[in-house]
Amino acid sequence: MNKMSLLALGLVAALPFAASAADGLSYNYVEGGYVNTDARGGDADGWGVKGSVAVHPNFHIFGDYSAQETDRSKNDVDQWRLGVGYNYTVAPNTDLLARVAYQKFDPKHGLDFNGYSTEVGVRTAFTPNFEGYVLAGYEDYSKKHGVNPDGEFYGRVGATAKFNQNWGLSGEVKLAKAGDREWFVGPRFTW
Repeated sequence: MNKMSLLALGLVAALPFAASAADGLSYNYVEGGYVNTDARGGDADGWGVKGSVAVHPNFHIFGDYSAQETDRSKNDVDQWRLGVGYNYTVAPNTDLLARVAYQKFDPKHGLDFNGYSTEVGVRTAFTPNFEGYVLAGYEDYSKKHGVNPDGEFYGRVGATAKFNQNWGLSGEVKLAKAGDREWFVGPRFTW
């Protein structure tokens, strides 16, 4: 049995014991939608999927994947990350978040890079139908073939408007120090 199969089996076994920390917040969701990147090297857009699974009242596993095409050269760029997060209730509807992830940046015509990211911030259920979060992060990629991308600080702001207990519309903006901006919008299914 390979590592991915063992990880998936562990997640399925943990689902009955999973719970959210703060009232009104669930760490069990999947969302998909439109992704757009405005960057120094050019703009790109495409689609993305994100998800999270609570494996303990204070821990969750998360991941996301996006596939975009650049405007200038029509090259494909794939990005993904997989990580673990810690959530701690600091108020009845607010969690403090700390997350760490392994990530990959893979332009189909060029060098691909592996790296990591760390984030810290807060997530709040403002009302039963609206929640938001603010995260400060740092990401860095490893040196490859003599190219060493600089590590970079960023901010991530997001919100979800909930239509009912399971469905909502999610949006997020990631702002990097160098002026790069990535945004996401799409439906979210929560359980």
